[in-house]
Amino acid sequence: MDLVFFGIQGSGKGTQAKKLAAEFGYDIFEAGGELRKIAASGSELGHLVKSTIDQGHLVPHEIIMQVVKEAIAARPKSTKILFDGIPRDDAQMRDFDAIMEAAGRDFRCIHFLLSQEEATNRILGRAKAEGRADDANTDIIKRRMSTFLEKTMPVIQHYQKAEKVIDIVAKGSVDDIYDSLKQKVS
Repeated sequence: MDLVFFGIQGSGKGTQAKKLAAEFGYDIFEAGGELRKIAASGSELGHLVKSTIDQGHLVPHEIIMQVVKEAIAARPKSTKILFDGIPRDDAQMRDFDAIMEAAGRDFRCIHFLLSQEEATNRILGRAKAEGRADDANTDIIKRRMSTFLEKTMPVIQHYQKAEKVIDIVAKGSVDDIYDSLKQKVS
């Protein structure tokens, strides 16, 4: 069964995805990473994506869904996929659900819970440590969090009603959070 990771920026979902993938053989589809690769490509599409990301806005729906569809089609059905950063809004959710159904793939969602204040502190610390300029601007951080609360929380709530969501409290050490994740996923 595939997994979809949700959490406010800075909740640690990417770190947890890597740990879970390493231990249980998931293939990670990380939307942000896929889009950063495109942005760095220097192509016309790459310039558009880079400009959009640098301004703290979301990349157009059609581009993201095409990337998702191609990524799923490129993997054998036996490969478990862990989706990080998709779907982010109602339109993506509708298309994601349709793509997954057409591919015959079932999934559960993991929601990493963390306050905006704690998430902001983590992001600023990560930006300093990794030199990620797009994460160092507090206005962009606030805009991304606002977008998450406005656009992605309704997606999570939809999946909660469908009983597809497992909540993970994303406070504490990386290992404590991972232990909680493993226990709830197994």
